[in-house]
Amino acid sequence: MSSTLGIAVIGTGKMGADHVRRIGRTVGRARVVAVADPDGDRVKEVARDLEGASAHIDPAAAIAAPGVRAVLIASPGPAHEEAILHALERELPVLCEKPLTPEPAGALRIMEAEQRLGRRLVQVGFMRRYDTEYERLKQLLDAGGIGRPLFLHCRHRNAASPSFFTSDMLISDSVVHEVDAARWLLGQEITAVSVLSPTPSSAAPEGLRDPRLVLLETSGGAIVDVEIFVNCGFGYQVRCEAVGETGSARIGDGHAMVVQSAGRWGGEIAQDFTVRFADAYDRQLRGWVAQAARGRVEGPTAWDGYAAAAVSEAGLTAARTGVRTVVELADRPPLYG
Repeated sequence: MSSTLGIAVIGTGKMGADHVRRIGRTVGRARVVAVADPDGDRVKEVARDLEGASAHIDPAAAIAAPGVRAVLIASPGPAHEEAILHALERELPVLCEKPLTPEPAGALRIMEAEQRLGRRLVQVGFMRRYDTEYERLKQLLDAGGIGRPLFLHCRHRNAASPSFFTSDMLISDSVVHEVDAARWLLGQEITAVSVLSPTPSSAAPEGLRDPRLVLLETSGGAIVDVEIFVNCGFGYQVRCEAVGETGSARIGDGHAMVVQSAGRWGGEIAQDFTVRFADAYDRQLRGWVAQAARGRVEGPTAWDGYAAAAVSEAGLTAARTGVRTVVELADRPPLYG
């Protein structure tokens, strides 16, 4: 068997194209051998720059292409379940961008498929777990460095939202990152969600309820607040402050360079998530490739994807009704214990 891992990339939009570039330039011992996208012209253009790669409209055909030993899914969320199940039928390791599935029921079906195989093959792309600042905060909390965590204060801001962005996507596609980060940092499940909405920003497109404040309650008695503001205008900014019984710790303030000149000082603010989390994406992909070459995966599980989907579902209900909504979780299967 070749030492180079052959990967099928499903979805060649912004995220998929970025993964293709990373596999080719920053990740060793892997190459893209098949790509799939419903946009036939786009997928052919991507494949044209990949030596020997085949282009497909049908994800199943790409997954079944010669030389494919692992599958990276970066298509829109509603298409994830079908592609993942095709990969699991062939017992191929999968890295799936968030959300695992838009709805909890789909994630449960994926977990059932893994349970039948008796081993994990699905990793969810919650890349913040691979960011060095988040890792340091996790280590501090696990070591009890600031005592029992009481609050997480989270800020998630984008310069502007794409034209297709909806009010629901503020929670299901953006706050979902804070949902997973909170579960991971605290080692607790989220039990209830409340959503508050101020008068929308004048910069928000018509009909978009932006910004919002999302409150998460956890099984360990902590409170997480998330400001989601996707049309802040000035850049991409992610911050998290943990407040414990004996101290606090904050991440997300770092600047690569601060300039002082002509009576002013300032630094750069990343304009895009692929810039702010570039190293995290690289580390996530390198780790996945190393494990997938052995026919296995590590990192965020299908259970993590399911839990995030369940919290998102409760958050959407809370946003629509204005009522605090309890998160309903199935029993955790043994494979994810």
